[in-house]
Amino acid sequence: MRILVLAQPVPDSRAAVKVAPDRSGLETKGLKFVCNPFDEYAIEQAAQLKENRGDVEEIVAIALGGPNALLSLRAALAMGADRAIHVSVEDFPMHDEIASAKAIAAAVEHEDVPFDLILCGKQTIDNDSGELGPALAEFLDLPHAGAVVKFELDDAGSTFSARRRIEGAEEAMEGVLPALVTCEKGLVEPRFPSLPNIMKAKKKPLTTLTLAELSALGDRNPGLTLTELTPPPPRPLCKMIEGDPAEMARELVNLLRTEAKVI
Repeated sequence: MRILVLAQPVPDSRAAVKVAPDRSGLETKGLKFVCNPFDEYAIEQAAQLKENRGDVEEIVAIALGGPNALLSLRAALAMGADRAIHVSVEDFPMHDEIASAKAIAAAVEHEDVPFDLILCGKQTIDNDSGELGPALAEFLDLPHAGAVVKFELDDAGSTFSARRRIEGAEEAMEGVLPALVTCEKGLVEPRFPSLPNIMKAKKKPLTTLTLAELSALGDRNPGLTLTELTPPPPRPLCKMIEGDPAEMARELVNLLRTEAKVI
């Protein structure tokens, strides 16, 4: 069995994100990138399958992006992936996850041997979109299970059972491999790579492919065109109300009526 995991780079959620001066996107200079946390659930699930089963031959991590993608791929290798594929792109509409899915699908089809299972996060934390996994499944003509919180393979490695969150309940489902599964928080707890594994990751194979080599987007009609990115308006200053409780309550009601105009 061969497993593919996505390891997309995203800005660190603790970093100060700024819009580029020309408003064409984010200001990436000095911005720290990490592996998408939802993809880390997928990587951990793949690593556990390999540790607990004897039929997982290889885990391959793949990421689309510029040099920042190398950081997330090295993280995936340190967590247990055996090799990595970097789909190197420049001036690519990363906000267009349909285009991203098509490029990744082309890299998957570039492999000599098909994958039995593809695992990825249910969404990325940068644009908070969940299109990439389902779109990739469509381009590869694979069945898809989304937002999975429990995943099991049968002994033969030919079918799977899963549970996914829906509003107010969990939905049980079954499927056959090959398939694509998007992973939700709670599926597994991603490990912190040890220092020896981080060092070993530097020596694991990492292949770089370009879109020119893949001929991935020649017939694609752009789904989304980013014209301008603007930050949200600054929050107004906080107004403190002083006095005894009765006076504060009256003043609050007055401000809600006269300034906020919500009552």
